[in-house]
Parts: sequence; C-alpha cells; structure tokens
Amino acid sequence: MPKIIVKLLTAGLLIASSMGNAQTLTSIVLDSATQKPIPYVTVQLKNKGMITNEEGRFTFLLDKNVKPTDSLIISCIGYETIGKPINQFAEKTILLRPKAIELKNVIVSNKQYTAEEIIELVNDNIEKNYSSDLTKKRLFFRKSSFQRMNKTDYTLKKSTIAAFNKKFIDSVIQTVPKSNSYYTEVLGDLYGNYDNEKQKFDLIKASELYDKSMEVDLEKLEEKFNKIIKENIKTDSYFKIKSGLFGTKVDADELFDNEVDSTDVAALNKELEEKKKNEEERKKNFARYRRNTLGDIFNSLPIREDTYLNFLSKSRRYEFTLKDFTYMGNDAVYVIDFKPKRSEDYRGTLFINSDDFALVRVDYENVKSVKSFKLLGISMNTYLSKGKIIFQKEADKPYGLRYFESEIGNRMGIKRPLKIIEKNRHVKGRNKQNELSGNIDLAFTSIDKNEVVVFETEQIAPTNFEAFEENNSILPTYMPNYDPEFWKGYNIMEPNTAIKEFTSQGESVK
Repeated sequence: MPKIIVKLLTAGLLIASSMGNAQTLTSIVLDSATQKPIPYVTVQLKNKGMITNEEGRFTFLLDKNVKPTDSLIISCIGYETIGKPINQFAEKTILLRPKAIELKNVIVSNKQYTAEEIIELVNDNIEKNYSSDLTKKRLFFRKSSFQRMNKTDYTLKKSTIAAFNKKFIDSVIQTVPKSNSYYTEVLGDLYGNYDNEKQKFDLIKASELYDKSMEVDLEKLEEKFNKIIKENIKTDSYFKIKSGLFGTKVDADELFDNEVDSTDVAALNKELEEKKKNEEERKKNFARYRRNTLGDIFNSLPIREDTYLNFLSKSRRYEFTLKDFTYMGNDAVYVIDFKPKRSEDYRGTLFINSDDFALVRVDYENVKSVKSFKLLGISMNTYLSKGKIIFQKEADKPYGLRYFESEIGNRMGIKRPLKIIEKNRHVKGRNKQNELSGNIDLAFTSIDKNEVVVFETEQIAPTNFEAFEENNSILPTYMPNYDPEFWKGYNIMEPNTAIKEFTSQGESVK
C-alpha cells in the first residue's frame, strides 16, 4: 500500500477518534510542566470560540463546514499559543508550555508607563476597543445554585392544638433539606448591546437539573398542615400571625386551594384554561428572566460606566500596582493588581494589552461584605462576590466578551418569636380560639454561580434588531441526573465533575 494512502488513513482514524460519531473534538488542556489542568483557556476555530471549564476540559462541535485542515487555536495568558490543523489534534490531552517573558518585547514604546498611566490609557481607549453597536451573540448560560441549612433551632412555648406538637414540628424540620443544588443551562441568541433596554433573547434550548423529590416532600407537608388546620379550626375563623412587633391577618380560606367539582364541566374547562394560560406565562417568564439576567451581566462589565465593578470607571478610588508582564498568544500584556484605597469592595488583577491598552481579562474578589442587613432578628450578609471576565478580539473587529463568571454567596438568618392565633368573628366574648407560639432560630447559606460563554458575535443593523420579535415558547427540560445526550449537536461549556455526577435521591433509590 502506498505511503500516502497509509498517511491519509491514519489521519482519518485520528480525526475520528477525536471527533467521534457526533463530530466533536473533546480534550483536556494541561500545563506541560506541572501536568495540571488549565482552566479558562480560549479555544478558537474559524470565527467561533470556546472556553475550557475549571477542570481544563472542552468539547467543540465540528459542523459540516469545518475541514480537517482548518486550524484550531488554543491560547491562554502566560502560555505559548498552539495553532494547528484539527487533524493534528490526535491526543485526548493538549499540553501548553509556559511562555518566557522578554521585557524588551513588552516595552514597545520609549516610555515606561506607571500603573496609573496604563489605567488612564485603558479608559481613554474603551470606546475604540469595545463596540456598543447592536449584535447577535450565540451564547451558553449556566446558573448553579447551592443552599445549605446551617441552623434549625426552635422553642415551642404553647400549642392548644394537640397535633401541633414537638413531634410535628420535628417532622417539618426533617422535611426541609439540609442542602440542595440546582443547575439550569440555556443556549440562545442574545440580540442587542450593553443597554438593558436594548436586549432581545431567542431561546433555543434549556435544561434544569435538580432533585425533584424535595418538591414532593414539601407538597406532602403542606397537605398534612392543611389537614390539621381543617380539623381544628372553626367556620369563619381567621389567623393573626405575629412575629415581634408586626402582625398579619390571614383568612382561613386563603390557606387552602380551591377545590373543583369533577362533575362541573364548566369549572373544569375554566381550570384547564387557567393552567394553559399559566403554562404560557411560565414559558415567557423563563425566557424573560434569563434575558434580564444576561442584560444585567453585560451591563455590569467593568468597561461600562454605571457598574459595581468600578475599578476602571472610578479608578481614583483604587490603588494600582504594575506587578508583571506576560503574554496572551503573541501579545504582550501588563499585569496590574488593584485594591481599594478606602471604602470600595473589590481587589484583583487586570491583564491589559500593551499595544492597544484593552482590558483582556480581570480576576476580582471582594475585600469585605458587599451588602449586609440586620433588623429585628432578620439578617442577611453578602460575604462572597468574586469572578473573572475574559474579552477577546477577532481579526479587525473590536473586543467582545468571551467568558463571564460570577459567584455570589449570602448568609441569612431569622431569629424571632413567632405566634399564630386563631380568632373567630362570630364567637361572643373572647374570640381567641387557638394559639401556637414559640421562638425560631434559622440560618442558611446560599451560593449562586453564573457562567456565560459567547461562541460567536455578528453585527446587525438597527432595522434587523427592531424587526426581530421574541417568541420564546420553550421551557427547560427537567433532568434528575445529567444527560450528556441532551446537548448532543450543540456547543456548550463542558460540565464539571459535580454536574456530571449529580443524581437525585429519588433516582438513586430506584
């Protein structure tokens, strides 16, 4: 067999091993010296981009327009860029070599800038480096939420309803999950610019990953509670709910769902129509909420003026230190640390292109609680706020967002007396019927993580933006555990190990 045919067959087998049946390229990027995964590496194929996850993994969908000779470019700050045809990526592991620093190549002018001068040049060039034109962005948005109950203490002082005893309250506390995780993933096209009022969203596909059995437990608890109330309260009763200084009146009828007679066809049709209406509204709200969240993310970028990440727009409030030089591909990059001079919230590191003074990456974290609230036994403390943002330039186009990550952590607590009193309008004399009173002391922690990957961006005309109408009729598909087949045929950010291994309790006992 001629050598050229052998080479072609070998190349074909290598491509197939990388691409698989779904025509994808899957790999993990490692540091060649330490053999450790490199997170947030940019992977570029033609006009599309990808980012490795925190474990250094990525999967790139190769569509029918991709040729084996098309170059895949892999770059990361501080490492040598790799660029070669796809058919040469035969291994499941890609090694990046740390790039040595040559200061003479970094200092490209006769003047050695101070950190403050560099930041000033960044601000002077924002309009040139980042376009505010209308665009269509194909993106993937993942939201991960984690909750943990830290304290569930209570004291039962009085209960005139025998069923509302310590045993019942203990069962209520046991029903409340001690920890819970929720993931939602969304793929779609975001139309607009950085202005919240100039955003439209075309939802393509979405999923929800969480333990549904916890919802079922709460429904059963509500049924049990309603049954006890119905068996013990009098007709025309109402409740006074007191907690400290405040009181709330609730009619007994408000505690129960309206029951529909199964023989009443008109009532059943009305209920079905209402459910259909609610379903349509839920679809609109799901897409609308994601669009608004994405709008808030783009509006919060540090290149914007009115942003809480104000270390550029309010640079005089921060202290900057030029710490190092490095490379992002062949571009020399200034590495500048920042911290607040007085009362600002964040510190971190800026990576700034030494040629055009564009901010290409920022890593930030809070130095103190971002928000705190405490009043009458109710407290909330935003103790964690950190993230990273990566911008990338394509050819002669302006810089655009490639990756956004934020992580927000809150601690919340309720430490208050609680009293529920049943009263009746038609009972003569003292109208108090039953009473439940005690003290509650609850504390829990929540962490929300947002990740956005922008795969490709194309500029659109204002007329096209105005003509586009949102028609989001898609609801997320529920998954009790992660299904890799769900996103087959689509580019997404590779899930981490926690997502891949997530299993609902209801599924695990089957």
